[in-house]
Amino acid sequence: MKSGKLTLWSAAALLTLSLGSPAMAAKCGNTSAGFPAWIEQFKKEASRAGISQRTLNRAFANVRYATKTISADRNQRSFKLSFEQFMQKRGANSIISQGRKLKQRNARMFDALERKYGVPAGPLIAIWGMESGFGRFMGNQHTVSAVATLAYDCRRSAFFTEQLYAQLQLIQKGWLSPDFRGAAHGEIGQTQFLPANVVRFGVDGDRNGSVNLGTTADALASTANFLRGHGWRRGAGYQPGQTNFRAIRGWNEAGVYQKAIAHIGAAIDG
Repeated sequence: MKSGKLTLWSAAALLTLSLGSPAMAAKCGNTSAGFPAWIEQFKKEASRAGISQRTLNRAFANVRYATKTISADRNQRSFKLSFEQFMQKRGANSIISQGRKLKQRNARMFDALERKYGVPAGPLIAIWGMESGFGRFMGNQHTVSAVATLAYDCRRSAFFTEQLYAQLQLIQKGWLSPDFRGAAHGEIGQTQFLPANVVRFGVDGDRNGSVNLGTTADALASTANFLRGHGWRRGAGYQPGQTNFRAIRGWNEAGVYQKAIAHIGAAIDG
């Protein structure tokens, strides 16, 4: 654990184990009616895949069908805005202003992150500001309910089933509370990682023996590690058409969001 990386089972491997046979898979649905039955079937599959009964009992004790999550998933209108509209809606000028101050105030930390991962302060701060207002709002939704609901929902069931397995790993490890609250799609911490990305890219930035993306050190180190894991090259540019823009594309699929991160990052880096 010296590297700070999570040494957990592979979420993808667990997904393969649990869904290897179509007959085994819990049936998805598009209304709340089938959710309780889906949960019971999923728990059986998760148990066979190696999740302990204690973890399953704790994780699903307070799970409910997350109506707000489904509503948010169906209405992501901001990604359809023009670049200028999106920047205004997300408070880009404020993020830039605050971000420059945070870069200066935490220069030693950002220099260390760039030395280790090759990622400069600008895009890290841009993501930090865009995702949680620099840690001020990390979400208030019951995260297991959110992820379980999206795993049950037919629209992206396979993707969020993987996230649910990863979330159960984090709970079993003791690094996430069963009643943890985060964003509507199950995002965690100051830079809003989905659970499987915590498993794959989470870093113990403050070296306290665990990964907690509610802390600035862990969140920013994990984000830098994510970008490096998605092809970030030290010293290369990160504007549209440049080498490192592909790593920003890995962070979020929405083109307007990608351009916003690149623009805000460049304004902060100067």
